[in-house]
Amino acid sequence: MIGDLTSNSLFAFLLTATVIEVTPGPNMAYLAALSLSQGRRAGIAAVAGIAIGLSVYGAAAAVGLGTLIANSRFLYEALRWAGVLYLLWLAWDAWKAESDVPSDNEPTPNVPPWPAFRRGLITNLLNPKAAVFYIAVLPEFIQIGKGAIPAQTLMLSAIYVAIATTIHLAIVLLAARLQTAIETPDSRRTIRRVLAVLLAVIAIWFAVSTERS
Repeated sequence: MIGDLTSNSLFAFLLTATVIEVTPGPNMAYLAALSLSQGRRAGIAAVAGIAIGLSVYGAAAAVGLGTLIANSRFLYEALRWAGVLYLLWLAWDAWKAESDVPSDNEPTPNVPPWPAFRRGLITNLLNPKAAVFYIAVLPEFIQIGKGAIPAQTLMLSAIYVAIATTIHLAIVLLAARLQTAIETPDSRRTIRRVLAVLLAVIAIWFAVSTERS
């Protein structure tokens, strides 16, 4: 199936997907805040949830649900505002969660990975950025006459998920390393709150940038 796409088209898609994922968004801020406070294990669980959420969007786009959402103002707006509100809630949760920050010389608490996985999944199922990508960006790289459109959609979705997951894992590993490098809980709390504010700003920016005229 990859052979059905021209090398230029595939390279353009790889570049586009990479640029989109390295652009600051809710996943970056959430994963950094989570890994900084709860460690690498929770961060990796969240990455798994995000990957599944992105894969669900890819499968939905392949069967035409992306077109349905794009053509329904009600469905699009419901998804958009649910995502914005959920991101604002995550920002508030990151701001107020003092108990997640270990005290001096205290190891990172053994937090079950399931809550992080669940939040990562929900974040992406309600993520306007993910919705817009599958509705507006990915279809531009579908090659008419170069194979079945659903199969091309699934293949491009798999590539996108792989790129996103690689970048997300890098963020988690970097944040988890910073957790051990930052000596005081006050410093970790400050960074976490900066990321919480960033997440809130991103939520507001998405509310504005994804509005349909």
